[in-house]
Amino acid sequence: MFFLFGVYLVIRSIKIGYDFLVKDLTSGKPSKVIWSYTIPMFLSVIFQQLYNIADSVIAGRFAGEDALAAVGASYPVTMIFNAIAFGSNIGCSVVIARIFGSREYSHLKTAISTTVISSFVGSAFLSAIGLLISRPVTLALNTPENIIDDANLYLRIYIGGFAFLYIYNIATAIFTALGDSRTPLCFLIGSSLGNILLDYIFVKFFHWGVAGVAWATFIAQGTACVLAMITVVIRVNASTPGCAYSRFSFLTLKEIAVVAVPSILQQSFVSVGNLFIQSLINSYGSSVIAGYSAAIKLNTFCITSMSTLGNGISGYTAQNVGAGKLSRIDSGFKACLAMSLIITVPFTVAYYFAAEPLIGLFLDGGDNNLALAVGKAFLSTVSPFYIPIAAKLIVDGVLRGTGRMKSFMVATFTDLVLRVVFAYILSPVYGSQGIWYSWPIGWLVATLISVMFYISGYRSRKKIQNA
Repeated sequence: MFFLFGVYLVIRSIKIGYDFLVKDLTSGKPSKVIWSYTIPMFLSVIFQQLYNIADSVIAGRFAGEDALAAVGASYPVTMIFNAIAFGSNIGCSVVIARIFGSREYSHLKTAISTTVISSFVGSAFLSAIGLLISRPVTLALNTPENIIDDANLYLRIYIGGFAFLYIYNIATAIFTALGDSRTPLCFLIGSSLGNILLDYIFVKFFHWGVAGVAWATFIAQGTACVLAMITVVIRVNASTPGCAYSRFSFLTLKEIAVVAVPSILQQSFVSVGNLFIQSLINSYGSSVIAGYSAAIKLNTFCITSMSTLGNGISGYTAQNVGAGKLSRIDSGFKACLAMSLIITVPFTVAYYFAAEPLIGLFLDGGDNNLALAVGKAFLSTVSPFYIPIAAKLIVDGVLRGTGRMKSFMVATFTDLVLRVVFAYILSPVYGSQGIWYSWPIGWLVATLISVMFYISGYRSRKKIQNA
């Protein structure tokens, strides 16, 4: 069904010569523009996280606690690869949005072409490196012997399909940078539903265990990647056909890298920090790993939803910077803050008051008392602090969109360093609960730093507008 739907989108693009310059974010009421632009992005995240959660739920329900722990133990490693793809997405999106805002269409098509070509080369290289280091990394994380083989198997299949994930993220970046947040939503809905269905078939009926979970993701991401990239190519070629452009430009690649590399480093360092935390968690045994695996998937659902608002304000800000409309930035920022409250409050309430039944969804109903208690403790500890971290992520989006990458990096690294340091300081005293305490400490301090940077940028924009 998903494949046929994707083919329909591709054929539709050929038939009508769809103009890929879909949404101008530099005109119209800022709050209305932000809402219409970010809601499809938010819905995309919901479906993306649903299939991430489904991986763990199906593994835990039908393959047992050890399978859930194996998927969870490999999660920080997969997050590094996700971080690279996501960071590249942010960098490409910000630069392409800025060029679009300035209406430099020849430069725009060069940037898109350069991005696509470099993504193919980069993803192939990273996949090869990942396959070589997957086993040593699994061993280095103190993964328990009873789950290490399954964790490594899951990693190898996942990394083998990393090129699909990376290139799909690039296609999504191109769509969203030009204001089209609906087409990626369509592909992601199909991919997510297909992934969940394949998860169920491969694990429940084929009894493939964690390999089935990994192959489901491989196939779903591969299909989405191919169809999305075909759509991008068709739309770019069908739009402004007489516009001359260079297929590849090192100068443009450098321009993208200025934003993409700090974003990749930020995302990657956070994931590397999570590796240290995962290594610490692994020392407590597979039941604690299983409980944390379930809780972190739920936590990631919330954090990624808020990150999506940050990405939305990044694209919005970048287009308006390119168009020289700085006064619109702060209006969009306020609209995003209002949206963040609507999103984070339900997550906070659900995770704080219903943590136990939510964690229970991931477990097979056997003797899982420790795993259940661990997952509940994590969610109860971090969920009250979702509102400040939401504010930080939106502020970070404005910093990225205005090109203030150093400020963005400082705030993010503060969060990372504090979380890792306090996890190791507090865990000998409070056990695994001490690890959970490190999250709100890092979040609160980093939020204060981001807000200070935003206030500084706000004053600078006011001076420019009044000059």
